[in-house]
Amino acid sequence: MGKSELTKKLEKDIYFAIHKQGVFCCFEVTIGWYGKERVDMLSYDTKGIFRCFEIKSSVSDFYSKAKKTFLGHYNYFVLTKEVYDKVKEDIPSYVGVYINGVCVKKAKKQSVDKDTINLLKDSMIRSLSRYSDEIVKSKEDTILRVKNREINYLRNEKN
Repeated sequence: MGKSELTKKLEKDIYFAIHKQGVFCCFEVTIGWYGKERVDMLSYDTKGIFRCFEIKSSVSDFYSKAKKTFLGHYNYFVLTKEVYDKVKEDIPSYVGVYINGVCVKKAKKQSVDKDTINLLKDSMIRSLSRYSDEIVKSKEDTILRVKNREINYLRNEKN
């Protein structure tokens, strides 16, 4: 099943809210080898801090039996305002919340043992590699190639 437009919007919102120099992000990170657990987005920064983001686009999604993977030093829900208003009483005290790319509830730092840190690093590396493989094997042009063609076209038009 494909992602809804709302889920895609929430993904973009959180990506642009946290992505900056020294912060590395990956969507849909499967935890462990053959893991049955997947975090919607995982970030890691140059200070060694992991953040887990669970994207929930509806109240039923929030209350579904799907595992909520909160293994990071900081853990967040990414919600719409409407969903947040209906579920805020059920959000654990240590879990933060982002709405429209804005942190409306800060997460509390959790202790993460070395084994879990290694598990998260390995899982993120595998997921990033999967994305790289998809790009390399893709027969479609990457965004960069398309934009370079557009730039060259505009240069030629100008000349």
